[in-house]
Amino acid sequence: MVAALAGVSRATVSRVVNGAPSVDPQLASSVEKAVRTLNYVPNRAARTLASRRTYTVTLLVPESTSKVFADPFFATVVEGVARYLNTTDYMLNMVTSSEANPEKTRRYLMGGNVDGVLVVSHHTGDHSWAHLNGSLPLVFAGRPLINAKDSYFVEVDNEEGAAAATARLVESGRRHIATIAGPQDMPPGVDRLAGWRTTVQQAGLDDALVETGDFTVTSGAAAMRRLLGREKPLDALFAANDQMAAGAYSVIKERGLRIPEDIAVVGFDDDYYATSLSPALTTIHHPIAALGEKMAELLVELIEGRAAERIHRLPTSLVVRESA
Repeated sequence: MVAALAGVSRATVSRVVNGAPSVDPQLASSVEKAVRTLNYVPNRAARTLASRRTYTVTLLVPESTSKVFADPFFATVVEGVARYLNTTDYMLNMVTSSEANPEKTRRYLMGGNVDGVLVVSHHTGDHSWAHLNGSLPLVFAGRPLINAKDSYFVEVDNEEGAAAATARLVESGRRHIATIAGPQDMPPGVDRLAGWRTTVQQAGLDDALVETGDFTVTSGAAAMRRLLGREKPLDALFAANDQMAAGAYSVIKERGLRIPEDIAVVGFDDDYYATSLSPALTTIHHPIAALGEKMAELLVELIEGRAAERIHRLPTSLVVRESA
């Protein structure tokens, strides 16, 4: 019906609907007018058969559902992914807690249900996405710590950001700078610890004031208790994300200490925790939505066989507030 109303062939309608650039502008305009008049919606099933694509991508998050919905990082990644996919014909679905049954997840991903996968918050021990590289287009948030050689990924410069956070504390005259590092089986945990350590070593300071958490508020509080329990001088803290900084805040105040007078604090992410804390948190701005958007763009390039750069690294910036 669209072809008849527009006075063109069905092949021309197909090319216009699918965004082919080679259609004459006048013919394309006629087709688009006919589509609007008839309220035509392309048949996705027929397109899938013709193109051998599902026009669906999966966001794979190997974390518990409770953690995913409690952490603003994941919502902001989804916002960025959706922003880009809204400009395409691709739909998004999401799989969480995939490590509870990695074989089930892998069967789903390899069963012709999706065209590509975005992997966020991955650990070295994860199995649900193992061996997918080379079989299905795959883009990671942050370089994977295993199978990294041929992987496509988008990340911020975690090491540089952590170094800038720590340098802020050094420059303000702090000399006993601790860190609450992230998990050491995840790229941000490894790189942010490295950035802190390099900076304190260059300043000639103690690099043994380290405790680790799992990027949650609860783990930040527990790590801060362990640091203070060492009974060593401590006048500053770099927390590897804002949630762990929030946990540290509660313990610092619980002990009757003041921020920043007694302990200056810097975080990483610049999410809503940073501005909701009192005093407001100095932190590293992490362009999370832009990261999700770039991941989606890169995945679509891979799905459609276009040339794509393997590594994309986004800049961070220091946001100075009251805590440091």
